[in-house]
Amino acid sequence: MHPVSAAFQVEEEISTLRQVLSAKERHATELKRKLGLSPLNEFKQNLTKSWQDVQTSNAYVSASATLDDITHSEAYKKTQETLSQAGQKTSAALTTMGSAISRKLGDMRNSATFKSFEDKMGNLKYKVVGPRGDESPADSVTPTQENPPF
Repeated sequence: MHPVSAAFQVEEEISTLRQVLSAKERHATELKRKLGLSPLNEFKQNLTKSWQDVQTSNAYVSASATLDDITHSEAYKKTQETLSQAGQKTSAALTTMGSAISRKLGDMRNSATFKSFEDKMGNLKYKVVGPRGDESPADSVTPTQENPPF
């Protein structure tokens, strides 16, 4: 057989095989669709199977046994108890600190210095922005002689 005709024949066989493969892939896809199998279902099944393989592997079983031994050890229990107590104390301290900060901020807001500053800022806003049409007269701050601007 001549090399050119042999190459041509191989190309035809490859083309035929591609057509047959394509037809078989379409047929497989149709069968899966009829069986209710979607790519997502296949992925879930593969994932489940892989997870089962991992759970039955020697490494996983050995690691699980080791972790089980650790969690039942006295050192682990003492550490867990100490960390739990530390967490509770930290939480209580943060709550107390938060309450103290809130109280101090409230006291500061009600102080004469803050009220004076607030009035001055209101006066400054009035001078920069002016009265707004969308504010009611009670909302706008007007300068007074008691609180002159900066």
